[in-house]
Amino acid sequence: MTKNKQTPRAFGIWGNTDKDKFWDNLIPILEWANDKKIEPYITTRIKDNLPKGFEKKVNIINSAKDFLKIDFLLTLGGDGTILSAARAIGNRKTPILGVHVGELGFLAEVTMDDMFDRLNMVSQGNFLIQNRMVLKAEIDNGDTPKTFYALNDFVIDRGKSQRLITMELFANHHFISKYKSDGLIFSTPTGSTAYSLSAGGPIVMPKLKAIVVTPLSPHTLTLRPIVVPDDQILEIKFVDDDKVAFAVDGQVSEYLSPGSRVLIKKSSFDIKMIKFEDSNYFQTLRLKMGWGKRGQI
Repeated sequence: MTKNKQTPRAFGIWGNTDKDKFWDNLIPILEWANDKKIEPYITTRIKDNLPKGFEKKVNIINSAKDFLKIDFLLTLGGDGTILSAARAIGNRKTPILGVHVGELGFLAEVTMDDMFDRLNMVSQGNFLIQNRMVLKAEIDNGDTPKTFYALNDFVIDRGKSQRLITMELFANHHFISKYKSDGLIFSTPTGSTAYSLSAGGPIVMPKLKAIVVTPLSPHTLTLRPIVVPDDQILEIKFVDDDKVAFAVDGQVSEYLSPGSRVLIKKSSFDIKMIKFEDSNYFQTLRLKMGWGKRGQI
């Protein structure tokens, strides 16, 4: 992690507008910004859902280029809110400060209870920046090639089919194995505590640079998750004739035809997350995942 070197002059707000807690806290956040003389920006989705009689003056994030005008992006929601914000920011290097609103959320360390304490620290420049690895997928599906980016994971699974799918996996042109399973998860260290973990994958600390490959219900006991360094380019080939589903961070998906070519590798850019001196990854694991706890008898 690197220490921050400046105090913010402008920030953006990105939130789950379906949550009542988001609307309950929007006005207090804008009042905080006015008190600290930090210019606020909101997304077009927030603007379109503003309650009648809203009179606060705010700027609007109309396009991805507007992320370059802000010093950090405050997200209010769950992990999905952070993931969608990360995709929107892309390679623009805008740091994200995630506030957890709702059920289980692992990416956002800040809670509603300590939000303004943390915001005050950010306004004083008292925070750290942690770079999170991003995965890039290049797909040749027989038409125009497509590129996707994921902060958590890419998932290839059987989609609508009831049959196991067969895939061959290569790393830097070296054959790894043939997988006959429900699918494969390719996760970043950040995503190692998400779908990959529930499928039996390892926990990998976010500051590491690696790719986790976790099979979904493999039809053999010998195929286990594998962690490869970030200099590997993974290629997936499909043996079956059925279409398979491809998902990005659990939110974007499409179907791949037989003969499609998928390459997965480390992206050329990272996503920057705001952390603090007292941030404790293992404490987060224990509190939110129940990690290390024994079952009750």
